[in-house]
Amino acid sequence: MSGIPHDHYEPTTGAEKWLHRRLPIVGLLYDTLMIPTPKNLNWMWIWGIVLTFCLALQIVTGIVLAMHYTPHADMAFASVEHIMRDVNGGHMLRYLHANGASLFFVAVYLHLFRGFYYGSYKAPREVTWIIGMLIYLCMMGTAFMGYVLPWGQMSFWGATVITGLFGAIPFIGDSIQTWLLGGPAVDNATLNRFFSLHYLLPFVIAALVAVHIWAFHSTGNNNPTGVEVRRSSKAEAEKDTVPFWPYFVMKDLFALGVILVVFFAIVGFMPNYLGHPDNYIEANPLSTPAHIVPEWYFLPFYAILRAFTSEVWAVQFVEFITFGIVNAKFFGVLAMFGSIVAMALAPWLDTSSVRSGKYRPMFKWWFALLCIDFVVLMWVGAQSTEFPYDWISLIAATYWFAYFFVILPLLGVIEKPTAQPATIEEDFNAHYGKGGTDGAAAQPAPAE
Repeated sequence: MSGIPHDHYEPTTGAEKWLHRRLPIVGLLYDTLMIPTPKNLNWMWIWGIVLTFCLALQIVTGIVLAMHYTPHADMAFASVEHIMRDVNGGHMLRYLHANGASLFFVAVYLHLFRGFYYGSYKAPREVTWIIGMLIYLCMMGTAFMGYVLPWGQMSFWGATVITGLFGAIPFIGDSIQTWLLGGPAVDNATLNRFFSLHYLLPFVIAALVAVHIWAFHSTGNNNPTGVEVRRSSKAEAEKDTVPFWPYFVMKDLFALGVILVVFFAIVGFMPNYLGHPDNYIEANPLSTPAHIVPEWYFLPFYAILRAFTSEVWAVQFVEFITFGIVNAKFFGVLAMFGSIVAMALAPWLDTSSVRSGKYRPMFKWWFALLCIDFVVLMWVGAQSTEFPYDWISLIAATYWFAYFFVILPLLGVIEKPTAQPATIEEDFNAHYGKGGTDGAAAQPAPAE
């Protein structure tokens, strides 16, 4: 499974040998758990198990909720209230599911930005990164369609606004929008389609997660130094790595436990904190909410969508040279999807020969600004489009694109990195000593 030299599963009993010849599932699990893992991984490498837990939680709670939900425009809102009031444990299942989506996105954003800082997208892990971005897109689609299912005011009008964006695509937009909605407007056909896809996509995500894990097991895991594990021999590899089980499994489980304490506290004591009160009002096509906002995890991209109005000179220029084909609305749609494409293209936009941001002094400052920029976009996405919020969103959106398409390529040319350790073993010993521990991989350093 992995290119790093290590011991593979060898069946011993007759039953194990019989099964291994026919279905080597035990060997696959063994190689997955015992895969050599860089022993200098820090606490930012815990988000994988959190994401795995979230996916399992969403699938299990979603299946049970689907047993009691009615995907019909006249009954959807009432069926959600039925779940909350009449189904045994229904309110807890729904709150776990709704807040589980928020935990899912908290973990995925920390996972993504860790990858940006430590250069986890760089060769040979470009395919792993692209698969991760596909998972993220599926997550966004699943979350959006799930937000529509309660059929409250914000669900209905959020679906109306977001699906209306596809109508801005020149020539084919109206056809695409009608196909998505199942008719001329958000109605029963839309709810049925979204329910079906919301139920299906988590299993697509699960399949992509399996491929994602397979991909990074094939290339080996990245680490805070960005230095690759030595692969010349098993003895050399063992100086840089420890088995994933039990060292990192225990570390991940401890971190998951701490996070779940906070998660269950939110579910138990403030389950509606991240929701919108208008979604407890049944959908009414004749009454538009004063301020339509998506869920918090969509706000950065919603802010980018709204930033490029017809008053922005770049929009005016593009509209002029395309003879009005690309208007302000379509430009905003392109910017929103382009902001996600920019993240996917990071492996090719980052021209630095150094993988980890730890050894890139200029990069650290620009990356810190990117993190602040993301938070600002999230905040301004929930505000009105009036001054000064329109200017703030435009400046923040401009920096997002400038970071990926200008700053990241230029830094690789002008930046002078600091010295990197020659091996993972050298970095580990520098932090913890030859007999030290790192909180997860507590193991005496191999003799030199």
